Amino acid sequence: MLLPCEVAVKSLIPALRSVVARELTQTYGLKQRDVAYVLGVTQTAVSKYTRHVRGAVLKIEDVEEVQPTIREIVVSIVNGRISKYELVAKFCIACDVIRRKGLMCELCKRSDPSIDIRQCFVCHQNNCLERQTSESEE
Repeated sequence: MLLPCEVAVKSLIPALRSVVARELTQTYGLKQRDVAYVLGVTQTAVSKYTRHVRGAVLKIEDVEEVQPTIREIVVSIVNGRISKYELVAKFCIACDVIRRKGLMCELCKRSDPSIDIRQCFVCHQNNCLERQTSESEE
């Protein structure tokens, strides 16, 4: 069984990078190599993101709840006001929003057909530690 974070690494993170890369290159005119440097990927990866060759498994462009975080990432990069640690934190926030909406459930099911997505609660809680803490206190 793959953990939800493993599924996110293969599908959600590339989808987020794709949206950010397209916005930075197409709207703000940044060069692919500069976007690659900031996102910690290769220029080839950015090229694939902008052409929808990579990061197209999840369509997060239409997820309203994550758009403010994506805009914040893009604007912060354009203004040069985001450290790599802040960027990582913003990606984690976006990932959390998408997981809570249940958008990764089908991907988890594909990775492990034995998962019953109607019974799975992992992505719909605040975080793993919070649930464990509340269960151990009972």
